[in-house]
Amino acid sequence: MAYRIAVGGATGNVGGVMLATLAARGFPAEQVVALASARSVGQTVDYGGNRLTVSDLARHDFNQTDILFLSTGGENSSVLSPQAAETGCVVIDNSSAFRMAPDVPLVVPEVNVSALDGWSARRILPVANCSTIQLAVALAPLHRAAGIRRVVVATYQSVSGGGKRQVARLRQEVETARLAGSTVTWPTPETDEAAVPYAFNVIPHIDSFLDDGRTREEWKMEQELHKILAPEIRLSATCVRVPVMVGHAEAVNVELARALDVATARRLLTEAPGITVHDVPAPGGYATPLSAAGEDDVFVSRLRADPTVTNGLNLWVVADNVRKGAALNAVQIAEALIQRADFNAHVARRRGTA
Repeated sequence: MAYRIAVGGATGNVGGVMLATLAARGFPAEQVVALASARSVGQTVDYGGNRLTVSDLARHDFNQTDILFLSTGGENSSVLSPQAAETGCVVIDNSSAFRMAPDVPLVVPEVNVSALDGWSARRILPVANCSTIQLAVALAPLHRAAGIRRVVVATYQSVSGGGKRQVARLRQEVETARLAGSTVTWPTPETDEAAVPYAFNVIPHIDSFLDDGRTREEWKMEQELHKILAPEIRLSATCVRVPVMVGHAEAVNVELARALDVATARRLLTEAPGITVHDVPAPGGYATPLSAAGEDDVFVSRLRADPTVTNGLNLWVVADNVRKGAALNAVQIAEALIQRADFNAHVARRRGTA
């Protein structure tokens, strides 16, 4: 069967990579529609070397779409995803709007593809937070082998996690500093007065602050990891924005329930789907955001024992947040979905061919 698909937010960072990923992986599509807001209507976007003309997302008839890949932010998704799903279209939603809904599966295919059994409850399939996806992929083989009790993670998240405007802001700040012959001051005339500069800086603040002092990004990592991997894992996160264009990195400390030596952990990670172990104790023998950019896998480096706790391991986890952290994971969910007989029967009924 070939499917009628649409990409909402096709002119954005993630939407563009979704289209490229669908084309590169040969997703069986009989129709591909590019959708965006009214101000982008008439623009063209690339799909496998072909140009698609962007149509108005708000006016699209989802009765004619089998799968919608939606990447337009939580506020839009909270309205559009249920509207599209009501027609029978399945929405793969890249926002946070429905991730924690109890009747909605949160799927990272390398980790918990069986959660797709619940796809039909609301026909909304969220994509997890980018920082959570790469962490879950790296932790899953270790958890299956030895059980994870506690994780302490510090993230180093690129500005592309905030979208095109944040990438443009970093570029502007770097250029301003270069022309001025100095670093950026705070505030700058080019940015909001409350905005801490990205350029030449490290900012321990992503998303809004909660009453307990955590940021919402840190809370999301904890709650989503519980839903994807195991609710009993205790997680403490510090999420940090760094002046990198693409690629999130994470310094991860893991306390296991059972002993697992480094050699066995390395073998398990090497054999796991979606992971590349790049771990040589020498200059350049590790992954970085630059080396991971444009790659599909999650990279694990600096794997070593932590002697300060029983059954402790340290690892460095890097991935392209726009690809594996968003677009690729969405496409992988769709690839798993179309392998299901119940989904294909649903499509056939909607088309009147069952």
